[in-house]
Amino acid sequence: MNADLVRSGPKGLLDLVSRGGKNLALFLDFDGTLVDVAPTPAAVVAPPGLPGLLAWLAAGLDGALAVVSGRKIADLDLRLRPFRARAAGVHGAELRFDPAGGVQRSLGLDPSVLARVRDLTAADPRLLIEDKRESVAIHYRGAADAEPGLGRALDAFVAAAPDGLLLLRGRKVFEIMRAHVSKGEAVSRFLETAPFSGRRPVMIGDDRTDVAAIDACVARGGHGFRVASELFPAAEADFAGPEAVRAWLTDLAERLAG
Repeated sequence: MNADLVRSGPKGLLDLVSRGGKNLALFLDFDGTLVDVAPTPAAVVAPPGLPGLLAWLAAGLDGALAVVSGRKIADLDLRLRPFRARAAGVHGAELRFDPAGGVQRSLGLDPSVLARVRDLTAADPRLLIEDKRESVAIHYRGAADAEPGLGRALDAFVAAAPDGLLLLRGRKVFEIMRAHVSKGEAVSRFLETAPFSGRRPVMIGDDRTDVAAIDACVARGGHGFRVASELFPAAEADFAGPEAVRAWLTDLAERLAG
């Protein structure tokens, strides 16, 4: 990795592109990175110009752009239409290598997992349960005081589960999924295929689940940029929020086109 790029972060990458270093593979988280976080997942709205911006970027990178999200790919398609991205959904449990192709899915969770989660959360109607088939998310943005007890109960359930489950901690959400699935593994899979292979990988994210993807990029000679959040304090982040990410991506698209 170019030392100047490491020191100067996103600006250094833009300068590198301006000097002809366009051989990039770009991986982007969705919630909290491309779009602002909302009280519920369903309330998130993508800015009108975002689909066009991503299409422009994908063209400038010869297709080497993927959205790597905790959402299902079908949900991403709905919010980014008419743009269809190469994508990893449900933290890598879903993969689409060709925007025009189908989605590869890992084995779904046993229905007993969802049933047990509903039992554990039934006493607090403020909690939002999201069944993604390959995972179960428990959103507590409207019940922050429930976090400690809920976390302990879910930790105990996952520890006692016989089939290798993992409890992920995100921005006001717990998520149960199979232990072998991660955004880092998803990024590694993309980097083994065209048009990503042989390129310098860059990941932008705001949450704990993005760290594995950032690490995967760094391990392959790339870099990861962090968006300010509960995990990344503003003083340590590369971007103040999604608006700053979109502005930077617009600048990157212009330089790629130029």
